[in-house]
Amino acid sequence: MANKKLNKKEGFTIIEVVLVLAIAGLIFLMVFVALPALQRSQRDTQRRDDMARLATAITSYQSNNNNKLPISSTVEWSKLIEKYITSTGDTFVDPSGEPYKVANIVTIGLGTINPYSTEFKPGDIYIYISARCAEDGKLTYNQGSRSYAIYYNLEGGGAYCKDNT
Repeated sequence: MANKKLNKKEGFTIIEVVLVLAIAGLIFLMVFVALPALQRSQRDTQRRDDMARLATAITSYQSNNNNKLPISSTVEWSKLIEKYITSTGDTFVDPSGEPYKVANIVTIGLGTINPYSTEFKPGDIYIYISARCAEDGKLTYNQGSRSYAIYYNLEGGGAYCKDNT
């Protein structure tokens, strides 16, 4: 009986060790795959919030200027951002660190346009005058001179459209 107790060794088998390492490896793999997508999602959420801030600034501008929008020049829109967003010491930069810039202001008559057909650059904001965001990602025009849509390309794919409705 004493002989049997001496021969019994305690510890882990090689199979148990390999199994634990494999499970740990799978957990690490899942974290490293999910982490970049989560970070992209957080940056896109910040971009959406920033475009909502811009919409609020435009509303404030309209309130102070007889419901008119700035003239269709990127300089006037940049002044709007400077006066209504960054003048309080707040920053208006893309989460990547690059400053946002109003790249294009478009005023078009009747119909719809597919903004996806335009090559958007990161950090560029497109403002469409007399437009509203449509359900299908397109823009509907001829909505009145006081309406606008802000269009911004998202890092995770697609774009974000914010209008004044």
